[in-house]
Amino acid sequence: MAGPETPSGRFASPPCMAAEVAPDYFDPLGVDPEQARDVARWRAAMRINLRAARQAMGVDARAKAADALAAHLRLFLQTRFDHLPDLVLSAYWPIKGEPDLRPLMADLHHLGLRIALPIVETRKAPLVFRRWTPQTRMQRGDWNIPVPPPEAEAVRPDIALAPLVGWDRACYRLGYGGGYFDRTLAALSPRPFVIGLGLQAGELATIYPQPHDIPLNAIITEAGLQAMA
Repeated sequence: MAGPETPSGRFASPPCMAAEVAPDYFDPLGVDPEQARDVARWRAAMRINLRAARQAMGVDARAKAADALAAHLRLFLQTRFDHLPDLVLSAYWPIKGEPDLRPLMADLHHLGLRIALPIVETRKAPLVFRRWTPQTRMQRGDWNIPVPPPEAEAVRPDIALAPLVGWDRACYRLGYGGGYFDRTLAALSPRPFVIGLGLQAGELATIYPQPHDIPLNAIITEAGLQAMA
């Protein structure tokens, strides 16, 4: 729409709307190198704080949160997807105080879903996925995380579970900083339906998304479904 007409017959510039922009608004495409460095430093500090808080939870509190999260996830999967036994779901092995969803992985396997785990085969490359069952003989992978052996079936996930260190209601994820998950999502076609799983205490106003950050499809915590893109 044109701006107001001036006495000279020309049109003035439209009024500046900067005052109406929310103070926490962040344009992920408008970053510069200095801003990107500031975001990286902020994220590093938030990872330390959020992981410390998670590790400080007692064993009982952590188990209670994991049980509640698993129940919400099961309900979401059953209501959101038809023909679950036809799908491949990529889960993850719990590390660093993450909610332990291995009992749910076994239950979903017995319901007919094909369960996979992500593998780092090449550093700084997209993850690959190998099928997992409760009988799989695991071996140590990168960072000593148990993974299915090389002879396990390679699969492509239809649904992927993403562990969250932090998250925001725009469905952006704060992970561990290695970039593996975003790199993998960018490489997968078609892209899986991605569900972020974490603690309610990990909620942030924003993670200040950068151009390489890919929003998730949904976020679930021990308090239930929190956001959908």
